[in-house]
Amino acid sequence: MTQTAQAPKLADDKFRTIRDLIYEKSGMYFGDGKKYLMESRLARRLVARGLKTYDEYYYFLKYDPKRAEEINRLFDEITINETSFFRNPPQLEAFGKKILPGIVADKEKSGARNLRIWSAGCSSGEEPYTLGIYILEALKFSLPKWKVEIHASDLSKEILQKAKNGVYGDNALRNTAPSYQSRYFVQVNGMYAIRDEVKKLVRFQQINLTDKVKMRSMRGMDVIFCRNVLIYFDMESKKQVIAHFYDNLNPGGYLFIGHSESLHGVSKAFKLVHFPKAMVYQKA
Repeated sequence: MTQTAQAPKLADDKFRTIRDLIYEKSGMYFGDGKKYLMESRLARRLVARGLKTYDEYYYFLKYDPKRAEEINRLFDEITINETSFFRNPPQLEAFGKKILPGIVADKEKSGARNLRIWSAGCSSGEEPYTLGIYILEALKFSLPKWKVEIHASDLSKEILQKAKNGVYGDNALRNTAPSYQSRYFVQVNGMYAIRDEVKKLVRFQQINLTDKVKMRSMRGMDVIFCRNVLIYFDMESKKQVIAHFYDNLNPGGYLFIGHSESLHGVSKAFKLVHFPKAMVYQKA
């Protein structure tokens, strides 16, 4: 018998109760139409905790001393962490070949050799490490003259630990050029470990994007990546998160969201900039 089969059927009212608690804790909103997707994932957590009803699970999430740990486990279940290095090449080409060289040139002229980039919703680390590779390629021998900070955040402690470890299978590198594989990865027991020269550029931390205090601490960014994360938020939360991103960007800074996502109806503060096969938002 499977774990899901051992759990009781999730009634509509129980789903809404747990759904609302998830929203309260994370800002992620799952409409009634997502119940069928959520049921098996909630069932796995119910069984893993040895609980018999969804009422028991709700009270565990609300009051148990181990609730913080379980909420993290639940977030791991309900979010999709599928990603890879160099995901969505047109966006990354825009970053690596147009935006990054422009920022570097402007900062060289002003003498302010500092670069701050944020990967919000970084999952298992492929995105921030990819950005690190682009920066190493752009700065090359001038890197010692620069202060480079890539901030990478996620809601899940477990996935952040995987990101910090920086060890990946073949599938994560499916879009990675062989030259980059040999230059920036070391093979270890059939896996690929990101080299320290890339790792040391990245700082990982747990951030809930609806946490106003944490969000205010992320000021002075040149570029923010938040790709395929806004899909989890309702309109109110999207507006709040995007407003914080705007405040956190330096004048003229850039925001990357998912290639199928849009700020239409969310914010009019950004200017839309077109690149070949990619669109990026810029702080006006």
